[in-house]
Amino acid sequence: MKTDWLHSDLIGWLATIVFMTSYIPKSPAMLRRIQALASCLWLTYGVVIHSTPMIVANCLVAAVALYSSFTKSAASASAPITPARLPRPGETISGAST
Repeated sequence: MKTDWLHSDLIGWLATIVFMTSYIPKSPAMLRRIQALASCLWLTYGVVIHSTPMIVANCLVAAVALYSSFTKSAASASAPITPARLPRPGETISGAST
């Protein structure tokens, strides 16, 4: 039926759009949550087109993305990283001269 094909394609395109938007947020945790949502949409697409590999792969991706977005490492990963300042000539670090 043509409408079934159209609906499955719409789910696939929506999943693509959601996945692309996951690169916009600065927070790693938010990126992972959006990717989990996209994986759930891809999983739905896999169910509609009866694709077992797509279903299994996106179940795993969604689970890992959600888990990692709520763990402590995801929260600490969102802290800004500042570069270390290199010593200037003649400056000492921990008592050693350069």
